[in-house]
Amino acid sequence: MAIYTKTGDRGETGLFGGKRVKKYDIQIKAYGAVDELSSYIGLVSSHLKNKEEILFLINLQKDLYLLMSFLSGAKMELSGLESKVGEFERRIDNLEKALPKLTRFILPGGTETASWFHLLRVICRRAERQAVRFFDEKKIVNKNRDAILQYLNRLSDLFFVMARSHAKNKEIVT
Repeated sequence: MAIYTKTGDRGETGLFGGKRVKKYDIQIKAYGAVDELSSYIGLVSSHLKNKEEILFLINLQKDLYLLMSFLSGAKMELSGLESKVGEFERRIDNLEKALPKLTRFILPGGTETASWFHLLRVICRRAERQAVRFFDEKKIVNKNRDAILQYLNRLSDLFFVMARSHAKNKEIVT
């Protein structure tokens, strides 16, 4: 089967279920931003050595595929994301125990790996903003909306703390 279908050659793409929309549609922007985040997570994981951390990032990518499915119109339940948010909070708490107290803003950087995690953080925030806009413009209010927004918000927090952890005391404070 060819990868090209030519159905998007006129600026439209298909949603789950077959509906066609413009490629700049807010729904496409929302799941496209999540897709971008997943791709960057794959890039970051390829730079890591810690197998547990790599597996964690791969599992994040699997979660994000569920989010993209919902955002593209698939009818599904995402209540399992709530337990993931709890896992993020535990990871944040554990990582923060080993970090110096943050009393000032820090600049993204410190080490290459820390910089990659800062990049994940800002891409995650963009995905969150696109999801908020999509839900608001389409007037979507349900448990899946809440679960997605909480997941993305806490995930960006986790990426921030992971960046700090990987900075290895080379953070640049403002």
